[in-house]
Amino acid sequence: MICQKFCVVLLHWEFIYVITASNLSYPITPWRFKLSCMPPNTTYDYFRLPAGLSKNTSDLNGHYETAVEVKFNSSGTHFSNLSKTTFHCCFWSEQDKNSSLCADNIEGKTFFSTVNSLVFQQIGANWNIQCWLKGDLKLFICNVESLFKNQFKNYNHEVHLLYVLPEVLEDSPLVPQKVSFQIVQCNCSVHKCCECLVSVPTAKLNDTLLMYLKITSGGVIFQSPLMSVQPINVVKPDPPLGLHMEITDDGNLKISWSSPPLVRFPLQYQVKYSENSSTVIREADQIASATSLLVDSVHPGSSYEVQVRGKRLDGPGIWSDWSTPHVFTTQDVIYFPPKILTSVESNVSFHCIYKNENKIVSSEKIVWWMNLAEKIPQSQYDVVSDHVSKVTFFNLNATKPRGKFTYDAVYCCSEHECHHRYAELYVIDVNINISCETDGNLTKMTCRWSTNTIQSLAGSTLQLRYYRSRLYCSDSPSIHPVSEPKDCHLQRDGFYECIFQPIFLLSGYTMWIRINHSLGSLDSPPTCVLPNSVVKPLPPSSVKAEITVKTGLLKISWENPVFPETNLQFQIRYGLSGKEVHWKIYEVYDAKSKSVSLPVPDLCAIYVVQVRCKRLDGLGYWSNWSSPAYTVVMDIKVPMRGPEFWRIANGDTMKKEKNVTLLWKPLMKRDSLCSVQRYVINHHTSLKGTWSEDVGNHTKYTFLWTEQEHTVTVLAINSIGDSVANFNLTFSWPMSKVNIVQSLSAYPLNSSCVILSWMLSPSDYKPMYFIIEWKNLNEDDEIKWLRISSSVKKCYIHDHFIPIEKYQFSLYPIFMEGVGKPKIINSFTQDGIEKHQNDASLYVIVPVIISSFILLLGTLFISHQRMRKLIWEDVPNPKKCSWAQGLNFQKKMPGTKELLGGGWLN
Repeated sequence: MICQKFCVVLLHWEFIYVITASNLSYPITPWRFKLSCMPPNTTYDYFRLPAGLSKNTSDLNGHYETAVEVKFNSSGTHFSNLSKTTFHCCFWSEQDKNSSLCADNIEGKTFFSTVNSLVFQQIGANWNIQCWLKGDLKLFICNVESLFKNQFKNYNHEVHLLYVLPEVLEDSPLVPQKVSFQIVQCNCSVHKCCECLVSVPTAKLNDTLLMYLKITSGGVIFQSPLMSVQPINVVKPDPPLGLHMEITDDGNLKISWSSPPLVRFPLQYQVKYSENSSTVIREADQIASATSLLVDSVHPGSSYEVQVRGKRLDGPGIWSDWSTPHVFTTQDVIYFPPKILTSVESNVSFHCIYKNENKIVSSEKIVWWMNLAEKIPQSQYDVVSDHVSKVTFFNLNATKPRGKFTYDAVYCCSEHECHHRYAELYVIDVNINISCETDGNLTKMTCRWSTNTIQSLAGSTLQLRYYRSRLYCSDSPSIHPVSEPKDCHLQRDGFYECIFQPIFLLSGYTMWIRINHSLGSLDSPPTCVLPNSVVKPLPPSSVKAEITVKTGLLKISWENPVFPETNLQFQIRYGLSGKEVHWKIYEVYDAKSKSVSLPVPDLCAIYVVQVRCKRLDGLGYWSNWSSPAYTVVMDIKVPMRGPEFWRIANGDTMKKEKNVTLLWKPLMKRDSLCSVQRYVINHHTSLKGTWSEDVGNHTKYTFLWTEQEHTVTVLAINSIGDSVANFNLTFSWPMSKVNIVQSLSAYPLNSSCVILSWMLSPSDYKPMYFIIEWKNLNEDDEIKWLRISSSVKKCYIHDHFIPIEKYQFSLYPIFMEGVGKPKIINSFTQDGIEKHQNDASLYVIVPVIISSFILLLGTLFISHQRMRKLIWEDVPNPKKCSWAQGLNFQKKMPGTKELLGGGWLN
């Protein structure tokens, strides 16, 4: 009644008023509300009011005055007689019918306007209003939509929002003065909708915002009551993103989505979906607090359409707009999942729903096939539900590519047929070996890995990921949830190489290879590397090699690298220098050792030596081999012996005087150790005593033998001294008549070998050794000789022999007292030649006889087969000849023991 009395007074003053009480502000709700402005004493046939409210403005009190829709009277009205009219503007909401508010002037005075339109005087005006705070919590928006019909489209329409944000509302008992309000012009579109934007500081989100609207339409100014709101209570987030649908392992439809970006609080979601199939049509609307929702009993051959919106979970808020509709259609045969990417030795399962002729096949009647070639045993089947069948594969092996197909096709079939759709199974061997080594300067760690052991999958990418612990490695490394990628580059040898620099020597680097694919990701077994444990030291330096004098050992020395500072073991390889070195390995475990001496078989050869090192505890890698070091050939010791020698004696035996020429071959390096500078001949006779003659590097020396006995010795001299062991030869006139060789025979084995055999007569003299001489009598060749042990009775002489030539063979027994009488023959032994020829013929004839016998057997076998074929060629087949079908070919012929079929009776 107070509001009506004020209206009567202020109408006389031709002003519209505003109540000054601070509690008369309309609280903005999360839903849409209306602003209705009506002339007084209006009959509310033009409005559809909520039940229970008066339809005459004169009956309305100061709290309830509502209007919903303007009805335009089209009966025709005279516009010439205009009057001043006062309008009552009220807020109300259909969601909250017990709350409404009517407005007067905020300054406490009556507000009036001259209404230039008879239409407004008759029916008033209405607007739909909704206000919210954007999801980013930065912009407050009010949307004002006019409910004027098309007859009012020519009116100019302007909307202004006036607002104030007090520091603390409780400290302001009165409504703020008009000058305190800031004004915002709203953006009005051609669709009668205006949008008002207010920037709200983040710190003011929980403060109360006061505002009101000024609406100008057709020359009429409408002013709303005060509105109040805490922006944080009317947050409207953006629609959810990434709407996705898939079938779960148990045959349900999983609807998932992502929260909108920049949301600072949890949301609840409303999901509406519809299913349309030949057998089922249904719609549903559900609330979810998570970003996914399960729909049970998915059906083959169905179409699902889904939309999602979100709202603040705790506290008031406004639902976001609906997301873009997402449609998901199921096939007649549903595999879930349709594709699986897994690693070897894993277990996976496929599920299937089979629809045949609009009828879902029972899961008990479903069978599974692999590549339509191998039926999967029923022991691997499981019945999940009446219509969902499952097959499980255990301990899988890597998929073998079949042409362009890099997967195995898994078919779900009924008992009688298979649908052409199939599931795809990709099995990859992810056992990738990652090897790392730390350089000798301890500044970087290089890790390498190869993909040659795994099957390449189109569309996949490989990435090394790692996690660094603060100290050491765990006993059982595992994939850490927090990891970092590492850039690796493909090298020419097919390996990927990654470099860690700088490094922490005592930190454990757990690393693995991740295979990323649209079907998922696979990780290789993780390995943990401690940089300090994979050091590859620098090779030892200053490597030297020499053969030591007198001791005759290969001495090798080196210097240790600076890093690592731990004890080292060493490995030495050495061998004779040449194009291909046959290395010998020697290992040194004494960390303090810097040299080693090794025995070698040939002290006069050039040796090449290299050294490498590794941590003594076995961790890490061997260093590279050092630069090679070479020995220098030099005299190490005195010659081990003098040369073997023989003589050629010419002269008159009657005068007891002969010219003796000594012959010897140059000493080998292994005997001379390592060179011979000259040879010295030592003589000894009973009359002249002992004397020496230096013959230099010659290998022939002639002297005159005149005394009864004359002993000579040939010595080899090098830079160290003369030979230790030497051969002596005594020439004695009495001993030259001692004959102990009874017989001598020469048998030619072939053109390059002759067998020489002999027999000795009993004698008191024991020979030390024998000398064999031979020469071609038809040519002036030098005499060739050979020293043979005294225990030998047969000798093979290897030389070039011509059968038609004559050869002389001589056998000299050598005694300690002197050279005995030789046995000389001038031709080959004839019976020996025939014997050896017969032996040779035997070796030729026997193989010829064996080969002829085998050939004869083969000929007889082939002839037998051909004769059998010719004989039985005309015998009819009873199955093909009508006249022979009645005959029994197993019946015995009259008067014979032979069967008609070719067999024999026992």
